[in-house]
Amino acid sequence: MAIILVALVVLGLCFGSFVNALAWRIHQQATKPKNRKLSILNGRSMCPNCRHVLAAKDLVPVISWLTLRGRCRYCAKPISAQYPVVELALALVFIGSYIFWPNTVHQNGQWLLLGTWLAASVGLLALLIYDFKWMLLPSRILYPTFLVAFLGQLVYLVGYENNKWQAVLNWGLSVLVASGIFWLLFMVSKGRWIGYGDVRLGLITGTLLQTPGKSFLMIFIASVLGTIAALPLIAGGKKHLSAKIPYGPFLISATFICLLFGDSLINWYKNLFLR
Repeated sequence: MAIILVALVVLGLCFGSFVNALAWRIHQQATKPKNRKLSILNGRSMCPNCRHVLAAKDLVPVISWLTLRGRCRYCAKPISAQYPVVELALALVFIGSYIFWPNTVHQNGQWLLLGTWLAASVGLLALLIYDFKWMLLPSRILYPTFLVAFLGQLVYLVGYENNKWQAVLNWGLSVLVASGIFWLLFMVSKGRWIGYGDVRLGLITGTLLQTPGKSFLMIFIASVLGTIAALPLIAGGKKHLSAKIPYGPFLISATFICLLFGDSLINWYKNLFLR
């Protein structure tokens, strides 16, 4: 188990570094679409300030940032603490998902579901950062992440699920809750209450959660998290009641909670209130 945890930490740190680069490059490409140096596949890693190409010693997750004391080696300008924080966050997601996975990882194809979630979590974290910083959920991250989640769940359903028709029904209802509710709000308000990116994000979260109960719980927890985050800002005068707050980060955080602990929370609620 120790070897697996170490491997997950290393993978989480490396993919966390990729997430930082992905979010930054996609945002830069929105303003400079013809700049080949910003290519996600072919572009070299560079300082976001001076655009100097970074050497391998500058790209070691967390360690490079610490040894350079949070400054670029070439221009000495500060490098945001976002970089090591995101790298550590994804490493924690990876090991936390393995430790708290609700079923035995090595039985009945659960390794496939875990692998699907870990792969999708890379895209979800990029979406979380992008929405938090720029109030947008870009299609260039949404659709590949949905494809990963969809294909992983489909392979599991075909290869390991015993009651396939019930699983398909639950999957459809899960997506209907996670995406359909936001679609309805978007249509009724003509986009004033919620963005269409949250509707598309629901396709991913509903696919990953796979049951309508978890999708309802995800929306509830996201609303609670959003309220907790907004109240201090409103009380401190930094935000007013009509101000827009990115909802994607709370939906993504709630998805992580529900995927690992959703069944336990639902069972606790049933035992407490529905006896």
